[in-house]
Order: sequence, then C-alpha cells, then structure tokens
Amino acid sequence: MNTLSYKTVSANKATVNKEWVLVDAADQVLGRLATKVAVLLRGKLKPNYTPHVDCGDNVIIINAEKITLTGNKWDQKEYVRHTGYPGGQRFTSAKEMMRKKPTAMVEKAIKGMLPKNRLGSQLFRNLWVYEGDTHPHEAQTPKVINLNSIK
Repeated sequence: MNTLSYKTVSANKATVNKEWVLVDAADQVLGRLATKVAVLLRGKLKPNYTPHVDCGDNVIIINAEKITLTGNKWDQKEYVRHTGYPGGQRFTSAKEMMRKKPTAMVEKAIKGMLPKNRLGSQLFRNLWVYEGDTHPHEAQTPKVINLNSIK
C-alpha cells in the first residue's frame, strides 16, 4: 500500500493558488451575495482549504448600487455605529446608506461573515467593491463567476 497517497495536504502562504474573480452584483439579494462571496474569499470551495491560511480568491464586485433587499428591509433595516462619545450611537437606514455610499452596504455584509480576527482582516483586504460596471483590475484578467452556480 502506498502511504504517500493519503497524506493530508496543508496549504501555506507559498503553496496557495489565488485567482482573481469578478462578480456582478446587479439584481442580486444582498445577504445571498455576501454569503457566496465570503465563501470565495475564505477559499472553502478549494480542495486544499486550510482553516488558518488565506487560501481564498481575490474578489472584485461590480454594480454594487444595483443590489436588492427582500421584504421591507429598505425602510426597516438599520445600520448602527458609535462615535465613541457618551450618547454617540447613530442609526442609518438601508435606503440612506445606499444613497450615500452603496459599496459600504456590500462591504459591511461581507465583513460580518468573515472571521473576527487577524485572518478575517487579511481576507477582507482581498475584496474590491465598485459602483458601476468598470473596475481598474483589467490587468489581472479576472474570471467572471456566476453566483448561481455556487452552492
């Protein structure tokens, strides 16, 4: 019996294979888009996935202003932040957030689905979100991904 055939392979920074992926967010539901992009950033679909290593892809999201929310979330969903001063809790509705900075909604949804540690911060740096259908990453020749094909 060949004992080398069933050794567990653990990826590291030198052996990981990172790709550039392009995702079109037009007419996608925000939460479903965020879960699938978080899986791509984490690298969980790759055969050499290792939990403590950044083995995910670099993800570019275009058309962030064209996402959708289900139900009454445009009016009822609130984003909370704090200024750091007493009584400094501030609320922003989803409609207002979309009007001011639509990329922030997508980034906040995806960041919430990543680990809350140094690895999560490192994974979040592999995400680029843009309004409109243009992006400055043409030199990396990103592969277009259909999110409906990801389970």
